[in-house]
Amino acid sequence: MTTPPNTDLARLIEAASFAADRHRHQRRKDADATPYINHPLEVANILAQSGVDDVDVLIAAVLHDTVEDTCTTFGEVTVKFGQRVRGMVREVTDDKRLPKAERKRLQVLNALGKSDGAKMIKIADKIANLRDLKSSPPDWSEARVTAYVRFAEDVGQGCGGVNARLDRLLSEHVRGLA
Repeated sequence: MTTPPNTDLARLIEAASFAADRHRHQRRKDADATPYINHPLEVANILAQSGVDDVDVLIAAVLHDTVEDTCTTFGEVTVKFGQRVRGMVREVTDDKRLPKAERKRLQVLNALGKSDGAKMIKIADKIANLRDLKSSPPDWSEARVTAYVRFAEDVGQGCGGVNARLDRLLSEHVRGLA
């Protein structure tokens, strides 16, 4: 068997396959218990539909939850996908050792200092989560949904200004759930 060329498309497909393998036993917390891999693929799709064609950003989007939610290490991401992808994945990875409220506070606080790629991934992640809240909501109270919408808006404000389409899309989804 020959090794495929290291093209952008091959790298993106490799990242999708890697993420699918790592998330294979996970489900989203939505009403449909959607396979988890749908989420990172949706995040990458939102970016692509918003005009993002930087393959490293798309790869990092596909991998954005692998370190946080699976046994994947940053070292593995570096070896397989390079330092730039690892850097963006690191920027969007929460430290699960911290309490949830602190992780959310840090997402808002650190939003402005992220790279442009990480900012776009964060906004696309929030858009995907807001879409899921509307189309297949988890069993959350209205207050919890409202709090998440505000949180997504706060993160989006800190990450905004990189891609006008993403900014508009996030605003539309926030208004649609507010």
